[in-house]
Amino acid sequence: MNIALWTQRVLLLTLLGAAPLHAEEGRPGKGLNEIPDPELSLMRGRYTVNGNSVAWFGVTMITQWNSGGQAARSALTLGMDFSHGATPKVSFSPSVTVTAADAPLPVTPGRSIDASGLQNVAGLTQSIQVAGDGNVASNTTHLNVRDGSAPAEGSAGPTLASVQQGGVSAVAQLDGNTAKVQVQIEGVGAVQQWIRNGSVGQSIAIGSDGQAVSNRMQIDLVRQSLASNVPLGQNVAQAMTLVRGVGMGPGQ
Repeated sequence: MNIALWTQRVLLLTLLGAAPLHAEEGRPGKGLNEIPDPELSLMRGRYTVNGNSVAWFGVTMITQWNSGGQAARSALTLGMDFSHGATPKVSFSPSVTVTAADAPLPVTPGRSIDASGLQNVAGLTQSIQVAGDGNVASNTTHLNVRDGSAPAEGSAGPTLASVQQGGVSAVAQLDGNTAKVQVQIEGVGAVQQWIRNGSVGQSIAIGSDGQAVSNRMQIDLVRQSLASNVPLGQNVAQAMTLVRGVGMGPGQ
């Protein structure tokens, strides 16, 4: 018997909560029969009753840097709406600003910071590297998970926003599977946040004095009950139709 039909049978049995119907050994059973555990262990996939699926996933990143009279900010909002099918509808809104400097950028020769190895780290990463005095740096991440419906659809704006003034640059970008914000001051350091395949991170690297830097990230996950998932409901109805006669012997 093919895997698709077995899958439909398991899903139907799970939804209906069918009790085991024991038949005499060697005699074909009638109606619904429980699939033995050894047989289930060889099948792909797992099924749960009253489970939840992701209806909406959103990320907000804000990076702020104050250096004397200079201020730079990079931010983005990213939303993925799964409520209308497996392919998400993506919305993205970047924002960058750099204010004029009232004084020249600090010069701190002889200091070096290297955060390049963080690009190879999987999972959640938060890093602060400081070579200086009187600095303030913080990384904060919040995760909100709730049940309900997806928020109102956002707009699909440009995938890149950038600005550069003097030695200060700010970038907010969506590039393929990577969303990131970055602020960099030449000769002083760099601060960034990112979310990509298998990695979420915040990094601060400062090689000067008197800098104030902050990274803030908020991740929102909205779950939708499978019972309210219309496409799934249609699939279950189709599966119930296809498995009529499950367990019936030849010629019955």
